[in-house]
Amino acid sequence: MKFKSYNDQDLMMLALANQIAGELGETLRQEGRASLCVPGGSTPGPVFDLLSAVDLDWANVSVFLNDERWVDESSPRSNTRLLKQRLLQGKAAAAQIVPLYADTPQPEDAMEALADGLRPHLPISVLLLGMGADMHTASLFPGADRLEEALSDKAPILLPMRADAAGEPRITLSAPVLRGALRTHILITGAAKRQAIEQAETLPIAKAPVRVVLEEATVHWAE
Repeated sequence: MKFKSYNDQDLMMLALANQIAGELGETLRQEGRASLCVPGGSTPGPVFDLLSAVDLDWANVSVFLNDERWVDESSPRSNTRLLKQRLLQGKAAAAQIVPLYADTPQPEDAMEALADGLRPHLPISVLLLGMGADMHTASLFPGADRLEEALSDKAPILLPMRADAAGEPRITLSAPVLRGALRTHILITGAAKRQAIEQAETLPIAKAPVRVVLEEATVHWAE
């Protein structure tokens, strides 16, 4: 992996937002369209705020999540809700959001339709991921019920995922989709996560699922 260390988090967020904007702009100039895949959670919020003000051809950018909790947008735990509040604002409001949630009791009920919606936007132009202290990324949790299938080279685009650490049922992009991204960034903060990502390089992939993208990724870290 390529590792970038920053003196403070504000500097890191600004540098990462600028890099992502530049990569999206390059793809738009070359291809006429681009896709941006992002994580939920609070950590990438400042990056979203900065990107939302960037002057890009957002109407030709599709935006979607790495994974989603199977909760309605009204829930404060909804990643889609965060995405709309922080990224799809200002100039970025013109972007197309590709859903990773449907109003069905279980994620299995909507898997095929959601995957069909994502397929035209692959491969991912720019992928931004987070990582938990347990070395999960997206909803590829160590010990999850369908982790082995999700890590397979023949995995479908999307899988439902359940794990003790996940709380609600999840839906997640699979390893082949994440590995297929043209540019990959991982955003982490704090000493514990730096130690975890360094440790991940030496562990089996089932214990450190973040390894699915480490060879291709640039890791951005600040204390």
